[in-house]
Amino acid sequence: METPGLWDQTSQVLKTPEISKNAPLAERMRPRTISEFTGQEHLLGAGRILRRMIETDSLSSLIFWGPPGCGKTTLAHVIAAETKSHFIFFSAILSGIKEIREIFREAEGYAARGQRTILFVDEIHRFSKSQQDAFLPSVEKGLVTIIGATTENPSFEVIAPLLSRCRVLTLQQLEPATVRGILEQALNDRERGLGALSLTATGDALDFLARQAGGDARIALNTLEVAAALLQGQEHKSEISLEDIQEALQKKALLYDKGGEEHYNVISAFIKSMRGSDPDAALYWLARMLEAGEDPNFILRRMIILASEDIGNADPRALQMAVAALQAFQVVGMPEGRIILGQAVTYLATAPKSNASYIGIDSALAEVRKSGALPVPLHIRNAPTKLMKELGYHKGYQYAHDYDEGYAGQPCLPASLVGQKFYEPKGHGYEKSIVERMEWLRSKAGKDRDPGT
Repeated sequence: METPGLWDQTSQVLKTPEISKNAPLAERMRPRTISEFTGQEHLLGAGRILRRMIETDSLSSLIFWGPPGCGKTTLAHVIAAETKSHFIFFSAILSGIKEIREIFREAEGYAARGQRTILFVDEIHRFSKSQQDAFLPSVEKGLVTIIGATTENPSFEVIAPLLSRCRVLTLQQLEPATVRGILEQALNDRERGLGALSLTATGDALDFLARQAGGDARIALNTLEVAAALLQGQEHKSEISLEDIQEALQKKALLYDKGGEEHYNVISAFIKSMRGSDPDAALYWLARMLEAGEDPNFILRRMIILASEDIGNADPRALQMAVAALQAFQVVGMPEGRIILGQAVTYLATAPKSNASYIGIDSALAEVRKSGALPVPLHIRNAPTKLMKELGYHKGYQYAHDYDEGYAGQPCLPASLVGQKFYEPKGHGYEKSIVERMEWLRSKAGKDRDPGT
């Protein structure tokens, strides 16, 4: 949680003060204008939605959804400055309904003077339903413009009435190249950064820190500041080395080499080893990533994808194994979590492989994009009203459980697609049984059958 201000003793609302020279580097380097802001080009690039909102002063209530350190709080500050709005920082941890009422009274005063109030709600997913309900009247009246920030899916964490009054904008994790640019700027900035120290950094050091920060600019900048502090007192040394960054991070760079692309090369090798049914190689690349400090949750998410994309119904237990590994790791953590990862990786690597489900959903999506919204056949439409029944909805529907082996053989695709095949199992692993089942189903489909036969 970011707390970029101090409590105002009159209104009990967090205010944004001038940044102290003693503040952490990440706080001092916080962008003040759109031109200083780095990243999120999909929102702030020329002609993009958020830039248009700011430039035309047509700001609506927003929810920023994205990982830590991607710029949610900073962007809210920038918007307030660019639109000359009164800015209030509000935290779920520090505040309750009483403070919400205080904010609205303050906003009324600014509205009377013709100034918009932007209420930045940090960690909005932590607010209770009653707290979120308390925002609704003032949002509806336009008394405040809410900008909420969350690392959690707002569809599940924000109440529907508030969510419907806000536009959700997804912020993306910063790429290593973007983080490196931020680090270089901090090294050169004499006013707010480290420029007055006349320090430089090796390319290896900056590349490593940009990768290890995991897209979090705050972590990257504050680590750079620690590394700079390590140099103080060392005569004749003004260059931050890879070893200095390692010391600041307390992590090794040995196994992710100098090239920024190596991170992607190793994860690619890991996935391809499991897909290629090579458990020894898969374990090796797993070990490389763990020793380099890769986030195990990132590895586990990629394993879940592989379980469906490359194994699928050839072994339906593979997806269960991958999901269970993620859940178990979140309970156990490291270092024992490496055992869970090892078990799951060897299972996925040795499982039979099939991408039939993956191909099937992509084929179905391609058909939908080509043919559009074809009408649902009448016999499988829902018919909750008398009028719908009179129009033929549900007429002729054959209830599967009335038939032998629970199969009526009645087509369910739109009429123009009857006979179209999207899922074609490969015929090995468990999919061999699926092939046999589908052959039986196809032999019965389209035949007139009486219930119970």
